[in-house]
Amino acid sequence: MDWFLGTSLGGLLAAIGYPVLRFISPPEIPEAATDRVLAGTVQELAQGHWKIFKFGSLPGILVEVEPGSYRAFSATCTHLDCTVQYREDVHRIWCACHNGWYDAQSGRNVEGPPPSPLTSYSVRIEGDDIYVLRG
Repeated sequence: MDWFLGTSLGGLLAAIGYPVLRFISPPEIPEAATDRVLAGTVQELAQGHWKIFKFGSLPGILVEVEPGSYRAFSATCTHLDCTVQYREDVHRIWCACHNGWYDAQSGRNVEGPPPSPLTSYSVRIEGDDIYVLRG
């Protein structure tokens, strides 16, 4: 009788615990291999001079640093993963979470708590479209 009650209790705990554990830790979904994405158009950047775009599952930032010259970086701050933005008044990329600053030309961290530079991407212009490429 003790064996029967012990295994019944163990089975009940497993039947309740397993779904709870699967819910808490969902399976990893692999990201699609995206090496090139249409980030915007030359006309869009001429108006605002910067744009946040999706690069796979992460945000990217495209900045017009000079007329006709574009730079693209990961838009995720290297300090605490906040999304950065471009400040045209100082010509730098800024993280509003903890006042971190990056150089808009190179993505190098120049001020504040960010420990490393932003990941940079290649930019290719085809007609009016601006494509961003990994590597």
